[in-house]
Amino acid sequence: MTVDLLVIGGGATGASVALEAVRRGLSVTLVEAGDIAQGTSSRSTKLLHGGVRYLELAFRRLDWRQLQLVREALGERGHWLEAVPFLAHRLELLLPTAGFIQQAYYGIGLGLYDLLAGRRGIGASRWLARGTVQQQLPELAPGYSGVAYSDGQFDDARLNLLIARTAAGLGASVHTRTRVVELLRQQGRLSGAVVEDLQTGERRELQARVVLNATGIGADAIRRMADPDQGPRLQASRGIHLVLKGNLCPGGTGLLIPATDDGRVLFVLPFFGRTLVGTTDTSCPVGEANAPSAEEEAYLLSYVRRWFPQHGEPQVCSRWAGARPLLRPASAASPAAAGAAPETSTVVREHEVEQLPSGLISVMGGKWTTCRPMALDGLKAVAAQLGRPLAEPAGPTPILGAEEEPESTRRGLAALEQRLGAVHPPALVQHLLASHGLEAEAVLACAASAQEREPLSPVIPLTAAEVRHAVRHEWARSSDDVLWRRCRLGFVDSAEAERLRPEVQRLLDQELPATGSALSG
Repeated sequence: MTVDLLVIGGGATGASVALEAVRRGLSVTLVEAGDIAQGTSSRSTKLLHGGVRYLELAFRRLDWRQLQLVREALGERGHWLEAVPFLAHRLELLLPTAGFIQQAYYGIGLGLYDLLAGRRGIGASRWLARGTVQQQLPELAPGYSGVAYSDGQFDDARLNLLIARTAAGLGASVHTRTRVVELLRQQGRLSGAVVEDLQTGERRELQARVVLNATGIGADAIRRMADPDQGPRLQASRGIHLVLKGNLCPGGTGLLIPATDDGRVLFVLPFFGRTLVGTTDTSCPVGEANAPSAEEEAYLLSYVRRWFPQHGEPQVCSRWAGARPLLRPASAASPAAAGAAPETSTVVREHEVEQLPSGLISVMGGKWTTCRPMALDGLKAVAAQLGRPLAEPAGPTPILGAEEEPESTRRGLAALEQRLGAVHPPALVQHLLASHGLEAEAVLACAASAQEREPLSPVIPLTAAEVRHAVRHEWARSSDDVLWRRCRLGFVDSAEAERLRPEVQRLLDQELPATGSALSG
């Protein structure tokens, strides 16, 4: 069987391409070498945002591209907050100010940020007096007033997963732990790929009319597979994050540290009753993208101590790193330019759709918030190769766990909360709704006994029923899949995740014999 489109990569962009393609009537196969969202797409700062820093750069450098990126991202922020209200919510952040000039500067900038959001705005920025700042952030260094503005906070790994599951529900064939080992050709043009099931070693050919590369920081490897003479187009920029045991944001307002000694910005955010701190922006080889360094951790902690001197020594309970796939100029796509690395903090977070003579389409660059426009731009190239326009979707396609209309989703969640709350603890109900939305009851239905609906951890109330659901319906195949991406326990408290690993593995061992290979679909 030959499909219209083979998508390589199961991160936010690849999953979005698969969903938007199948909505437009294409037959689609998606292959992912690891788990859904295993790479950068689960390792973000967990923010849906336009990028206040990019807006400032746009005006400082008169860079229209930065301004366009911010406007597009703000529109997409609004889209996701409406589409998946159980996974994403509005979060207010404070830009601290030490005087009238700073206050006026940030106030004008954030007013423009609000304006660029247009009809998808989620709340106007506002001035906070010193007393209000101290109420929201009681351990912040004294003397600051500030300007508060709104962005979105979300569960990146689960949104990625639910986009992929929605695509699969519409007919896309999704294969995880399936690596592309060779690209097939007919008369010099790509016609599919040879893929290997990394669990069984089985190989087979997948025939496709168009092949699209959405592998993030791994895109250059697929490009070289299509054309060995291609130079690099991407530079990996590692960002590390720390989760602190203490709650530095008890009022629910996060902090944007607007300027560090080296010109970066940092976020201090509420996160499951703890504190998320990030991020760095360090050029690195692709192989080191997911490894936090001691130097970067020390860097982040130094700013925590500086801005929260009353807190005492911060205790780190989890850490992770992920790399942004930043675009190099097209002139860098030659072997001679391979060693040149740009200053990553100033590179525009825009995306590009490249088409090689072999027919390989690569969607590169961009950011999590704009994965949907990236997918739609990629599909324009797909339509051109197929030689026909793609059909327009018949109507909105809700993400699994939501309804078409945001208000319908909210009403359904409220009713479900009341129903589940009559028999289950509030913390468990909130966890299930925040992770699965209107599918929460389907999770509990996977329990083999009443005991399997009881929380396994006081940090994140994961249950045995949820583990079984993750294997049966969400392609989970390892304890890391469950503990880090199907729920966020690993990101919140890595030691607690390790404590639960044997129990999760026991449940996986019970479920896995019946799941079949990754290539079975």
